[in-house]
Amino acid sequence: MSVLVIGGNGFLGSSLVEGLRAAGAAVRVLDVSAPRADLDWAGVDYRHGGLDDAGVLAEALAGVDRVYHLASTTVPGSSNRDPAYDVSSNLLGSLRLIQAMADNGVRRIVFFSSGGTVYGNPERLPVHEDHPLRPISSYGVVKVAIENYLLMYQRLGALDPLILRPSNPYGPRQSTSGMQGAIGAFLGKARAGEGVSIWGDGGIVRDYLYIDDLVELAVRAGASDACGIYNAGSGCGQSLNELCALVRELTGRPLPVEYLPGRDFDVSEIVLDIQAARSRFGWAPRVPLRDGIERTWQALQAQ
Repeated sequence: MSVLVIGGNGFLGSSLVEGLRAAGAAVRVLDVSAPRADLDWAGVDYRHGGLDDAGVLAEALAGVDRVYHLASTTVPGSSNRDPAYDVSSNLLGSLRLIQAMADNGVRRIVFFSSGGTVYGNPERLPVHEDHPLRPISSYGVVKVAIENYLLMYQRLGALDPLILRPSNPYGPRQSTSGMQGAIGAFLGKARAGEGVSIWGDGGIVRDYLYIDDLVELAVRAGASDACGIYNAGSGCGQSLNELCALVRELTGRPLPVEYLPGRDFDVSEIVLDIQAARSRFGWAPRVPLRDGIERTWQALQAQ
């Protein structure tokens, strides 16, 4: 099985590369960045490039059986500042990929959407896949649009798409910059002996999923013949205040908090219903939040 991972150099992508390689797949990566130094790329066909070059795409797709699309140039916190850039770089880039796949006869794609943003502020918890989609950030709007184009191409008979909606993945190699990922950001501040800034009163609730559990689902689901949309989360929610307390406990660091005015593009609470993935793929998350944070902290300390 030959697999192309678009965006394979990022936190999610590099972890998926490891999981696919362990499962015996021949892995090719297409990424705009040079290979990261904290992963052994032996045996990986690493190609430098993006979704804006039809020739690069065609060459990357040659001989490929399955595509994983994880690339994104924005995060929820930055997307609303320039929605036009979000659309031009992410939506149009994804459309180029979809068309290139159709032109080159590559049918299977696994798209990493966003379980944390596509639903908006939910009517009920946990959130099932059939919940109305009311994103409140450009990031979520674009993810929904890509989903719809994939489903359109499926109806046209050109693609066999599987859409994963991950909640808030975390784990080793996650950035500590604070741009995306509260756990990585909080642990980074704890290691530096600094405090954290939280938008709002800390009551925002998120569903955190350890990276190994997400990779297991992605590998298993991608190898199946299933199409459609599946949530990928832990099925449990933690507030930012609860998360801070857990980080303090596990790291032994004070981690003071500065509370800032809330942001209107932050979903107030999200917990995903993961029964569909459980039933279809025999999958369930195995790493509790406490254990996952401890593993991530140990990996960060070892850097």
